[in-house]
Amino acid sequence: MVPIISVICFTALATLVHELGHLAAARLCRVPASELGLGMGRKLAVIRLGGFRVSFGLVPAGSFVMLDSTLLKQRSIGAQLLVHLGGVIFNLAVGLLTQGTMFGWFNLLLAAGNILPLYQHDGWKCGVVVLRALLQRTSQPLERAFTFSGGFVSLLLAFYAARFFF
Repeated sequence: MVPIISVICFTALATLVHELGHLAAARLCRVPASELGLGMGRKLAVIRLGGFRVSFGLVPAGSFVMLDSTLLKQRSIGAQLLVHLGGVIFNLAVGLLTQGTMFGWFNLLLAAGNILPLYQHDGWKCGVVVLRALLQRTSQPLERAFTFSGGFVSLLLAFYAARFFF
């Protein structure tokens, strides 16, 4: 019973670290954020801190920071990448600082999972930013191809990682 509770607590804490990374990067790049959400689905509770909300969803999976996406897209490519990678950077830093602990492993795993180019993950968002910068425009067909190929590459990486580690 204790290991299950530890897994739930460490996952929640690593997720909070991740979202705080996005929030810190957004603040650094002067991109407003209106909400930090932990959990998905119906909201169980909302805490207001000035004009900022922290919400807790019914399903304890997933999290988000609600950013002003229009303003984010107006920032430099470097700033956009920093905001999208802020969570991964925080997870890596905390994972390395707490190296050898269960909490450290959860942070490193969350960073690794989010850097993959899976749809709506941080790696995918960075890929779309770079693709649009290279093309100097948006292209739905190319973004769809990137999304499909990113998912395929992620599956291959997961398959070979599983064979290597297990």
